[in-house]
Amino acid sequence: MNPIHKFTGKRWLGLAETDRKTRVLGVGAVFLAVCAFGAGGVAPLAPDAADLPVKSIAQDLELPNLADQIAALQQDEQQFIREERVRAGDSLGSMFNRLGVADAQAQNFIRSDKLARRILSLKTGKRIQAETDANGLLQSLRATIVEGNNDAANTITIARKGDGFVATEAPAKLERRIEMRSREIVSSLYSATDANIDGGSLPDSIVAQIIEMFSTNIDFRSDLKRGDRFNVVYETFWLDGEMVRSGRVLAGEFINRGVSYQSVWFEDPVTRQGGYYSLDGKALKKAFLKSPLEFSRVSSGFSMRMHPISGLWKAHKGVDYAAPAGTPIRASGDGTIDFAGASGGYGNLLVVKHWANYSTAYAHMSRFAPGMRRGAKVSQGQVIGYVGSTGWSTGAHLHYEFRVGNEARDPAKIKMLAQAPLNPAEMARFKMAATEMNHRFSLLSPSGTVMAAR
Repeated sequence: MNPIHKFTGKRWLGLAETDRKTRVLGVGAVFLAVCAFGAGGVAPLAPDAADLPVKSIAQDLELPNLADQIAALQQDEQQFIREERVRAGDSLGSMFNRLGVADAQAQNFIRSDKLARRILSLKTGKRIQAETDANGLLQSLRATIVEGNNDAANTITIARKGDGFVATEAPAKLERRIEMRSREIVSSLYSATDANIDGGSLPDSIVAQIIEMFSTNIDFRSDLKRGDRFNVVYETFWLDGEMVRSGRVLAGEFINRGVSYQSVWFEDPVTRQGGYYSLDGKALKKAFLKSPLEFSRVSSGFSMRMHPISGLWKAHKGVDYAAPAGTPIRASGDGTIDFAGASGGYGNLLVVKHWANYSTAYAHMSRFAPGMRRGAKVSQGQVIGYVGSTGWSTGAHLHYEFRVGNEARDPAKIKMLAQAPLNPAEMARFKMAATEMNHRFSLLSPSGTVMAAR
C-alpha cells in the first residue's frame, strides 16, 4: 500500500471523526438555543391581568349610631375629682365649697360619725380630696390624718354606700426616705438644729433622740462649746411629695471638745430586737431601766420590815413604788414573759425572763396590758400592765423585784449592766450596717478632719 494513501486515509478518517463531533456539538447548541428561545417565546403567552375575570363583592356595613352613643354618654354619671389644702379658719362648709361639694347629707354624716369627724381635725396645709357627681353630691372623700410626731399616718375615706355613707380607716402608704444632716454648734444645740441651712431645720423629735443618744456622755447644758459639731442620719416618711412625719435616728455622731461619740441603730432581721451600738458593736443602751414607773416614789425598799398585813418582821425582797391605780408599768428590760397571772399574795403577777440568768417581777397589778401571756416578747420601756392593789396589798402600788438566778437582789446595788452583747451571727450583720453608716459619717464630716472616737 502506498504510504501516502495510508496517511491520506488516516487524515480523512480523523477529519470525518472531527466533523462528526462538530455536528454533535452543533446539534446540542441548536437544541439549547431552541430551549432558550422557547422559554423566551412562551413567557409572553401568559394571560394578561387585564384579561382575568373581575368579580365585584358588595356588602352593607352597619355604621354606629352616633346619636345613640351620645345619648349613652349623657346617661353615664360624670365624676369630678378635686383636691384642696386646708386653710386657716376653714370650716367644713367652706372646704366643701372649694371642693365643689353641695351635699348636706354628707356634712351631717361627717359631723355625727366618730371616725368621719376626725376629718375636722386636719391641720392647716393638709390635703383633702373629694369625688362628686355632676350635681355636687359627694361620692367619696379622702384625707390622711397624723396625730403626734411619731404616730402612724392613717387615711380616712368617707364613701357613699346606698342611701348613706360609710367611713373607713387604713394605714397610709408612705414613702420612706433617709436624710443626712450636719450642723456646727455656734451658740446652742437648738440654734444649730433650727438653722435654715442644708435643707432646713431638723424635726424636734430627731433633736430629742440625739439628746437621748448622747446624754450619758455629754451634758448638753454645760459641755457644749463653739465649734462642736454633729452628724445625723434619720428617717422621714412622705405622702404625695409632702413630709408626713419623721422616724428613727439611724446613726449619729457628736464631736464634743475633739472627741467623737458615735451611735448606730441596729435591728437584727432574725430576732427583730433593736438597739443603739457603738461602731465596734458594743451596746449603748443599759440593760435595765432604773425604775419601771416614769413618775413615782419609793414607799418601801429592799430590807427587813414589818409586813403591813401579818405584822411580822420579814425580809422585803423587792422595791415598792407608790403610784395611783392605773399608772402604766414598763418592762425594765428586753425579754420574754415567763409568767402572767394570779399568784397568791403577789396578786396579778408578771415575770419577765431576760438574757443570761436575769429576771424581773411586777406584782399587785390591776390588770395586764393586751397580749401579755407566757412566751410573748417584750421590749424595754413597753407597757406591760397597770398599777393596782391586788393580792396582799393595803393600797395601790407596784412591787418590783430584780432577780439573779431566781434569787431577789436589791436593784439599787446592782451595777448598771449593758444590753446583752451581740452573738457572732448578729455581729456579722451589724458590721455591714455599721460600715454603711460610717461611710455616711465620712461624707458629712469636713474633709481631712480626724477625731478620736469613743
